[in-house]
Amino acid sequence: MKTVRLLPFVMATVVVALLPPAVSADPIIDPLAPLFPRYQGAPAVPHQLKPTRAPQNPFMARNPRSNIHNDTWMTDAYRWAGPVGRSPVATSNAMPPALCGSLTFHTRGYLVSVCPSLVRPPEARVIDPKTLEILATYPMPNAADPPGTKAYQNFAGGGYFFLDRRNRIWSATKTNHVLVLQVSDDGTAITPVHDYDLTGVLASDERITSALPDFRGRLWFVSKKSGKVGIFYPRSKRIRHIRLGDEIENSFTVDRRGVYIVTDKRMYRFWARRGGRPRIQWKARYRNSGIVKPSQVDAGSGTTPTIMTGGYVAITDNADPMNVVVYRKSVRLKRGQRRKVCEVPVFDQGSSATENSLLTHNRSLYVENNYGYQDPFGPNSGAVTAPGFARVDVRRGGRGCRKVWETKVERGSSVVPKLSTKTGLIYTYTRDLSAIPSAQPYHWTAISATTGATAYKVYAGNGLPFNNNYAGLALGPDGTAYLATTGGMLSLRDGP
Repeated sequence: MKTVRLLPFVMATVVVALLPPAVSADPIIDPLAPLFPRYQGAPAVPHQLKPTRAPQNPFMARNPRSNIHNDTWMTDAYRWAGPVGRSPVATSNAMPPALCGSLTFHTRGYLVSVCPSLVRPPEARVIDPKTLEILATYPMPNAADPPGTKAYQNFAGGGYFFLDRRNRIWSATKTNHVLVLQVSDDGTAITPVHDYDLTGVLASDERITSALPDFRGRLWFVSKKSGKVGIFYPRSKRIRHIRLGDEIENSFTVDRRGVYIVTDKRMYRFWARRGGRPRIQWKARYRNSGIVKPSQVDAGSGTTPTIMTGGYVAITDNADPMNVVVYRKSVRLKRGQRRKVCEVPVFDQGSSATENSLLTHNRSLYVENNYGYQDPFGPNSGAVTAPGFARVDVRRGGRGCRKVWETKVERGSSVVPKLSTKTGLIYTYTRDLSAIPSAQPYHWTAISATTGATAYKVYAGNGLPFNNNYAGLALGPDGTAYLATTGGMLSLRDGP
């Protein structure tokens, strides 16, 4: 998201007019700000939760700084705190048109992203975490999208890049290469290091959805069309791949000895022998209504798989209503065990879908409803999503699951939400209904992971420039929350 994600986007003419021609730390223009309450709720009392301790992939930046879903298990969780809503300070910075939807952190605290656009080439950027000013840029290779590609739902060209332990960006490009870029220690320069060509196994109308290293340093990649799963061996430059025939539009999850990939039909576990091609270790078909619901990229799961404590891996399916589905991840099951632990329906029939991955800590999973989100540049750009957040827990011993709570209060827009186990809060970005004609108010929103109750909301801005269009929220080491929108970059921090 699926599991968020970062997407290329089309900038409306009016938005382009609001953006500065050069880099500057100027707020995104919001003339309707005085009409909305700045703050609702009250500061939260932190409630610490037991975290999931994902293993550290030696070829990625330290958890949870490496990719849009934080770590190699795609937990979307932080062990450090986010803002608790104490005298909150919300800021923004307008930027040249692009959407930096996947945010990672340099070892010295800079924000690092790859920012696709349809009015300029995709661009790698380094961003100051305090001022939100752009410190460095690098133009990425560009190519026309295949026919029929939805601009606002196209994740190729940087949507699922990762940062490695040496502050290097690894990003698939629209030209079906993987580009490695070095970010300088002071954050003011981005220089190319490697350019790996994968075009030999990809057709001209195929695009790489995601590329991630396993724990041996082999670079796995997946393509959307025809569902190719491949391994690139950086030392030998050899590529081994298989073709599933399904569509893969999410990223994937890497464990010490397994790679978990969801297609528009099935959930898979893969592995490969040394020098070999990917092999299917198990697969499971999930429920599918066959409907491309509003907000969905295709008629399939909208989640990157999430590995949980206890030997489980979870997704959502495309039933109506949608289910949270939990599988046992091991290759060999014990006597009497089944692959599927549970299916738990969430939200209402006819209004249940997500395009963002599940959050997890311990044996708990959290899901956001995105049903109803529309192309922000199309005729239904003012549409709001169906409300809904839910928590599902796996019972001890894997004896099924239970829905702990479900709330229909907040409308989660299209953001990749995040969990802080230090504060016990889910951080999301909501789009509220408004009695003001044509208004589209967005809020930073914090929800209790324990009860599902809204702790506080902080007004972010109004209208298209504040639409995040699937971009992922991120929490910095100092407790600041960050989010990219079509108009630039936002931040939220606690005041003194």
